[in-house]
Amino acid sequence: MVFRLVAFYTGYSSNNKFRNVSKDLIISVSDSEISIALLDDKQLVELNKEKRSVQFSVGDIYLGKVKKIMPGLNAAFVNVGFEKDAFLHYLDLGAQFRTLHRYYTLATQNKSKLPPVSKFKPEPDIDKEGKISDVLTSGQTVIVQITKEPISTKGPRLASEVSIAGRNLVLMPFSDKVSVSTKIENNDERNRLKLLIQSIKPKNYGVIVRTVAEGKKVAALDGELKELIGRWETALFAVRKDVKSPRLLLGEMNRTTTILRDILSTDFSNIIVDDEVIAAEIRSYIREIAPEKEKIVKVYKEQFPIFDHFGVSRQIKGLFGRTISFKGGSYLIIEHTEALHVIDVNSGNRSKTGNDQEANALSVNLEAAREISRQLRLRDMGGIIVIDFIDMQSTENRQALFDRMKELMSDDRAKHNILPLSKFGLLQITRQRVRPEMSISTDETCPVCRGGGKTASAILITDEIERTLIAVLEKVKTRRFILRAHPFVAAWLDQGFFSEIGKVNKRHSVKIKVQAIPSYHFLQYGFFDRQGNEIDLS
Repeated sequence: MVFRLVAFYTGYSSNNKFRNVSKDLIISVSDSEISIALLDDKQLVELNKEKRSVQFSVGDIYLGKVKKIMPGLNAAFVNVGFEKDAFLHYLDLGAQFRTLHRYYTLATQNKSKLPPVSKFKPEPDIDKEGKISDVLTSGQTVIVQITKEPISTKGPRLASEVSIAGRNLVLMPFSDKVSVSTKIENNDERNRLKLLIQSIKPKNYGVIVRTVAEGKKVAALDGELKELIGRWETALFAVRKDVKSPRLLLGEMNRTTTILRDILSTDFSNIIVDDEVIAAEIRSYIREIAPEKEKIVKVYKEQFPIFDHFGVSRQIKGLFGRTISFKGGSYLIIEHTEALHVIDVNSGNRSKTGNDQEANALSVNLEAAREISRQLRLRDMGGIIVIDFIDMQSTENRQALFDRMKELMSDDRAKHNILPLSKFGLLQITRQRVRPEMSISTDETCPVCRGGGKTASAILITDEIERTLIAVLEKVKTRRFILRAHPFVAAWLDQGFFSEIGKVNKRHSVKIKVQAIPSYHFLQYGFFDRQGNEIDLS
């Protein structure tokens, strides 16, 4: 593609097909993964990559088999089909574990009709200070839910107190609690929602009311509640047909739909995806939960890569390195260890306002707080984060920075806790970690010397492209191709009536269209068919 600078800086496509909006979800689909970028005012704030072959997802409910009881840890290792056994702690069993297990056991027996959960007599709660060996035995089949994906050398983390998330509600079987999201601050609305749910929910079901339920009418909430209950009971009824474990009992929606469920809001204006099938799935989901928003789903049909077109590739390269620059020449240094993440704030060459060092430090720290809150979401950094801000002497300035950090992280969906600045100027954050941190290497191996330190002559690039074309022609039947290359190389190949690519076209009776891709290395290139699919010669 010949990338238009105007398109990058404004967010418009060349033909104004997509409007400039406050929030865009850009979805790139390939055979191996789905990449999802959330742009807020054209700034990349979240990036998710879902491997299409990945089996595990947070929220999936499994029938697992207890492999080993660990009394010293008061926990058990459970086989749910992953290469490493999953970890289940006693405190994650849930107070009504015995009721859940008895209901499952009854479901596996065909002697009598399985009663609905609402009519099932619960067992007494398990002892809060009890031991895992009093509840579980090796070889026992248990219903468990993945709460953390495998991270590093560890297997998944599990809980037996399952929950099923919907758009507005989270259903908790064998619980009677009703709670409302703390982000709904209006007390009248909180009371209305709590009373409403208490009046419509069946017995033996607990419900968490999510933030997006604010202002929703009873019909919408009742319909969603019935749908969640139906999913749960249908899954349990099905275990009578197949009681082997481990196996998936109730799967979460795919990652794309899960992200939509969690972030779709009234100011979410465009979902742009480069795959017709995925677009249809998204439309179907939105039609169920917010019919008025169905029109925001648009299919990107240009031949240029969608992430390059909307400037996502460039932002990824600039935001995932060790050093991150932000406003005024200041920068962050981000280091990762097994136990925690460390972020150092540096003023760089930022000019001072007069001679007031304290005011300058506050200004840099406030800008750094904005970029740090963005980085935490973007990289999905979890666990302990320690931030070394520039020292400030004023108590008022320290408090202002702490308040600003809390305000900036109020939109972060991950559970987090922020501590006030220490006397050394360190701010500590704990942030929920349920999947591996998003890590993208921005250091690139030279595609020409391949790390050897020497490169072939640039003038021979045409010969190399022609040799690759010959190999392509032996593999595919078509004679119409797209050649993607760095803009400098593309301009040289396609310049003038007797261009280099024109000579190649004539010699091999093909028709090659050259596209300039700014994110390519200088001598990087690739052949694609006219639908934009890369021709793999490996």
